[in-house]
Amino acid sequence: MATLAPPVPDFATLPELAADVFTAPLRRPAHVGEDWLEPRQADYSAEEHRIWDDLFARQMEVLPGRACSAFMAGLDKLDLGRGGVPEFGRLSEQLGRLTGWRVVPVPMLIPDHVFFWHLANRRFPAGNFIRSRESFDYIEEPDVFHDVFGHVPMLTDPTYADYMQEYGRAGWKAMRYNRLKALGALYWYTVEFGLILEGGTDLRAYGAGILSGPTEARFAVEGQSPNRIMLNVDRVMRTDYVISDLQPTYFVIESFADLYRQTVERDFDRLYRSLAPGFTYANAAVIDVDNVLHRGTQEYHLRGGRGSGAVPV
Repeated sequence: MATLAPPVPDFATLPELAADVFTAPLRRPAHVGEDWLEPRQADYSAEEHRIWDDLFARQMEVLPGRACSAFMAGLDKLDLGRGGVPEFGRLSEQLGRLTGWRVVPVPMLIPDHVFFWHLANRRFPAGNFIRSRESFDYIEEPDVFHDVFGHVPMLTDPTYADYMQEYGRAGWKAMRYNRLKALGALYWYTVEFGLILEGGTDLRAYGAGILSGPTEARFAVEGQSPNRIMLNVDRVMRTDYVISDLQPTYFVIESFADLYRQTVERDFDRLYRSLAPGFTYANAAVIDVDNVLHRGTQEYHLRGGRGSGAVPV
């Protein structure tokens, strides 16, 4: 079993990563240190600020009635529509007063253990670049729009903010067992592509991957193709996911307090000991233990998905 050097309880310093822990190899740019933080936020051009404004305007045409209340309230609290790419220092001051979080710039996707460490210290790493006009509709690596617009408003909600910190702390336990794929599935189906039943009946999105893209916002909440299943942590952590297309399945929580209970109060040591190295369930599967809100037709993916030009339905 993989082990880690014992981290300090408050994660004040970056814990040492043991040699027998498997993580994706990423080449660290020469200008950043072990924490992978940029010296400062980028100086965006006038065109890059316009790209932010256009992306923001597009999302605001589709999110009312589809985005959860906490996200919409967070947009207002942080005033993300004031024009241009938000300044991280200002955001950090506002978030600090609300939930104790900060936004910090990173050059690219960063190693898992560094990402977990920042979350554990209530720092959200945001890409220090914005997409081009040519990649306006889809970008593989998350940029400042996805990270700040999609993720940061949710960090104004105290319970969700606590969940994100605990996720960071949980990452180190997952690495001890070499079960990062399983913990990654939990992040994917909650933080990136989670849905919530507000008031018990009103389906809304809280995942950043949904909130930062107009097609997925409609598809996740209203489409007939995808499954919508109530969250079961053990099941989700055994479920594969799609990175470069719309999701065949979305998982739904009752509340952020419910999400916190299901994850932070779960005995993950016992769960990790029972998990296989790979996934058990396909991303479109519906199994006998599922509490299914909507069993999807899977028409979009059966027609070939994004690569075939299939219409999201």
